[in-house]
Amino acid sequence: MSQVDRTLRGAAAIVGVADDVSPTGELARTGRELEVAMVLAALHDAGLTLADVDGVCHAESAMGLAEYLGVHPTFVDSTMTGGSSYEVHLEHAAAAIAAGVCDVVVSVYASTPRSDRTQKRRVERRFPSGPNPMAEWEWPYGLRMPMGPYALAASRHMHEFGTTSEHLAQIAVSTRQWATLNPRARYRTPLTIDDVLASPMQASPLHLLDCCLVTDGAGAFVMTSAARARTLRQPPVYVLGAATCTDHMMITQMPDLTVTPGVRSGANAFAAAGIGPADVDVLMGYDSFTITALLHLEDLGFCAKGEGGPFAADGKLGPGGALPMNTNGGGLSFTHPGMYGMFLITEAVQQLRGQSGDRQVADASIAVAHGSGMVLSCMSTAVLGTEATL
Repeated sequence: MSQVDRTLRGAAAIVGVADDVSPTGELARTGRELEVAMVLAALHDAGLTLADVDGVCHAESAMGLAEYLGVHPTFVDSTMTGGSSYEVHLEHAAAAIAAGVCDVVVSVYASTPRSDRTQKRRVERRFPSGPNPMAEWEWPYGLRMPMGPYALAASRHMHEFGTTSEHLAQIAVSTRQWATLNPRARYRTPLTIDDVLASPMQASPLHLLDCCLVTDGAGAFVMTSAARARTLRQPPVYVLGAATCTDHMMITQMPDLTVTPGVRSGANAFAAAGIGPADVDVLMGYDSFTITALLHLEDLGFCAKGEGGPFAADGKLGPGGALPMNTNGGGLSFTHPGMYGMFLITEAVQQLRGQSGDRQVADASIAVAHGSGMVLSCMSTAVLGTEATL
């Protein structure tokens, strides 16, 4: 981009959030019931009702959800990019609000893979429409989802830069330190690097504790214009910048296994917000695996390429560290229902409102929610700020 377009900076704000998780990893509600509960909770948080909603985002069918809710939106978005879908929804909603297409947008996610399994529920498995070259060229040769592609990226990073299993393990340790402060986290028992390395190998070099959880979980957020946001119940959390980039679908087609499209989405979002990595108080970076989180640190510019391991090694990502990352316990220890991007946003908002309890980062005014979709395929970066940042 030759010139940064900052016309969206501060034009829209998140005014309501809600999420539902359990330390057991299981929830009682499922499906539409759970989705509607999250929508209503997020609207209540904002001081709004369904009658105010004229924009709906849902990663499978925004039209179907709108019909179920009984609303008639002028903006719908069913973008599905895996775990980054909700950062993409945020970006699109901000643009739609700024353009006057709609005024109040809700995005929702709910998934119950853990209780589906324990309760032996029959769940329809969905696959991408159209040809699926992964089924022909990757799966038969052992490169299976989800661990295989991430193990491949981790192995390459180790080969290129000397990254170690201890470096990756420290990310899990720091994330668990945050989880010990969160009473809703799935796992709260402190970890050591030795604990991570002693956990069963899943796909070399990734151990069990390098991998995200499988839990139930749900969440929603509500956005509106900056002008309306200032009249509502909660302190507005403004969208300062947002950007998305994708460069592959199959991991075997990733141009460089050590570089994600976050290099571009991050740079564009930061430029639109008029900030740099040094200005970020809280980083919510998708952590499907420890290698995923490490790549974000490099590609967003918090450290140079190849230095993610040593950067994380001194514990600077944990409580009291220089870069608080995944302050709710992340996908590694808090929750991970399959597409974690919603929880990046809800926690970022709570931190900027000063509502995160024992894990609150002091004086947080800028937070980044950085979603990762599919197999390091689609990165979407949202820079969020308080009123003081405008």
